[in-house]
Amino acid sequence: MKLKTRLLPFESANFTVILDHNVAKKLDVKLGDRVIVRFNGRSLTAIVNTAKDFPIDSIGIYTNLARVLGISEGDEVEVEATSPPLSLQIIRKKLQGLKLESDEIYLLVKDIVEGKLSELELAAFVTAVHFQGMVPSEIYDFTISMVNTGQTLNLKKKPILDKHSLGGVPGDKTSLLVVPIIASLGYTIPKTSSRAITSAAGTADRMEVLAPVTFSIEEIEEIIHKTNGCIVWGGSLNLAPADDIIIRVEYPLGIDPFFIPSILAKKLAVGSTHIVLDIPTGRGTKVKTLEEARRISQSFHEIAKMLNMNLQTVATYAEEPIGHAIGPALEAREALQALKTLNPPDLVDKAASLAGTLLEMVGEKDGYEMAIEALKSGKAEKKLREIIEAQGGDPNIQPEDITLGDKTYTLHANDSGFVYYIDNSFLATLGKTAGAPIDKGAGVYIHVKLGEKVKKGQPLITIYSSSSAKLQLVEKLIEENTPILVGRTAGRRMLLEKIQYQPTRLVPLER
Repeated sequence: MKLKTRLLPFESANFTVILDHNVAKKLDVKLGDRVIVRFNGRSLTAIVNTAKDFPIDSIGIYTNLARVLGISEGDEVEVEATSPPLSLQIIRKKLQGLKLESDEIYLLVKDIVEGKLSELELAAFVTAVHFQGMVPSEIYDFTISMVNTGQTLNLKKKPILDKHSLGGVPGDKTSLLVVPIIASLGYTIPKTSSRAITSAAGTADRMEVLAPVTFSIEEIEEIIHKTNGCIVWGGSLNLAPADDIIIRVEYPLGIDPFFIPSILAKKLAVGSTHIVLDIPTGRGTKVKTLEEARRISQSFHEIAKMLNMNLQTVATYAEEPIGHAIGPALEAREALQALKTLNPPDLVDKAASLAGTLLEMVGEKDGYEMAIEALKSGKAEKKLREIIEAQGGDPNIQPEDITLGDKTYTLHANDSGFVYYIDNSFLATLGKTAGAPIDKGAGVYIHVKLGEKVKKGQPLITIYSSSSAKLQLVEKLIEENTPILVGRTAGRRMLLEKIQYQPTRLVPLER
């Protein structure tokens, strides 16, 4: 059937077209069925959506499909019904709790990337994996298939060092220190990072305050050739693209069963040979105990060994935010200050520990001391400024040049005593409510750390925002809950709180 195209100014989650329900009947397709769209010798399988009173001589085309086929408004395309993809049978197999074979996994991942599966079908698969689990060979095959269905970075040099964090602790801007430390010592470290999913800032959001983060593969290779490193957003690179599609489905479900192939595929796609995996461990994070961190580590080590990747996992202290700053601009400021002054000490210690671990993995001795010396000598700061310049930012930017939200609210201590509890997840919620990460200047500055003595009336946190309305929402949240608890004695306090019933507040997983 020949139909005229009507371009819809939206991206669809997969390749989707809209047909009038009478046209769909003539094609013998229903909502969720597939059609092949052909134009100028090219074709693509799309999922059908139906609508009443849509022009019967037309087909609605979303921008992502139009872009792939080179379609313009009013072009005539050929539309033909087609059978469901074979990957649906593979999904049904997993729903039955059966193990998937290598060729099945590749076909499934390929269909995910090509947009042949609806979000409903993908959600069924993700849920099946969440409850059924995967054996190591399946995790391995998913990792390889994710890499082979996307682009890869070819730096033509070894070793390639990298770091990744499982996340969950606010204010973790350590990549802004680790990358320049490693690069300043002559090693290559291509850091492709994510934006925030459920947190107040991702590494790409922090770096974007200092320099652009969206580049092509070729541009990144040039940046690394100049500086040994980069801190860029991975979402525009088509590295393991199936992972980005799966994440969109996982997020509203609040589950993350693909986190091992997701992480390792992205590292494999940039050619990483030596990886330190940071597992923040503590209350208010995704990994609450060392026992859980050890269990997760063993799973990563098993798959990394199958992939011939040199991986070291580390559990890091996460009972409170890293440093004092939460939010893109605040964290970029603090990272610049840390490179110059070696403060705050917890941020510097964590960054040096991670960088030192990487250095020892490639044969260096006393990696921690090497990392600290790179900071003290100014080599790391100089290197970050080189990377900022190579990525199109101002290499002379100073912490005070970074603009923060002009609306503020400060929470003061109601009593004198010692800080005995800091609520990580609630502080992240306050930063997001204030507008972060979209509002780069929004966030939370924490004036105190665990165990510190405070006086009544002393500032505990300051919230920054560009919106008075959002700041009012922050104040309302703080009236209902307290992010920092102060007691009259130092050390352990056995009775933390008398807990009143409140409706459940769901906190989804983040990468």
